[in-house]
Amino acid sequence: MKRNIYFDFGYLITLASTFGAVLVLGIIVAPVVFHSDIYTINVDINHYNMGLIMSEIFRRFGYVLYFVAFYVAIYEALEYKKGNRDKIAILFAFLVLFSSLMFVGVYMPKILALQAGGEVVTSSKVFEKLHLASEIDFKLLAFSLIVLFIRRLMLLRRV
Repeated sequence: MKRNIYFDFGYLITLASTFGAVLVLGIIVAPVVFHSDIYTINVDINHYNMGLIMSEIFRRFGYVLYFVAFYVAIYEALEYKKGNRDKIAILFAFLVLFSSLMFVGVYMPKILALQAGGEVVTSSKVFEKLHLASEIDFKLLAFSLIVLFIRRLMLLRRV
């Protein structure tokens, strides 16, 4: 069966760009926002307000993650149906789906709900543990995206 190179290329670009976005958000955006007092003059933003800014950035990024989860599910289902079954690709596709949907569907709504409770709620142990779990999930997403990208690239080279 003839491969659609544009669909494959689009899939690889989507995986790579999402991995890049996850890195940028985690390595560049979050540290700058949470240390914005270093970069601003005469603007006093407390930690709670910095968290609100980051939450809005991640909430908007959630739409990207929904698209990526949908694209991964469709692409991998079509590959499976065509008989192009690879255990590593399936495993990491599942991890991409799991971690992206957990982040957007579970962690973000809970974090936003706790933030709506005010500054006192966000300094609680419950919020800290939830935030730590979301960070771990985001790292799992980054790892899964890059492994899935590399594996799909390797499999496409064989065709």
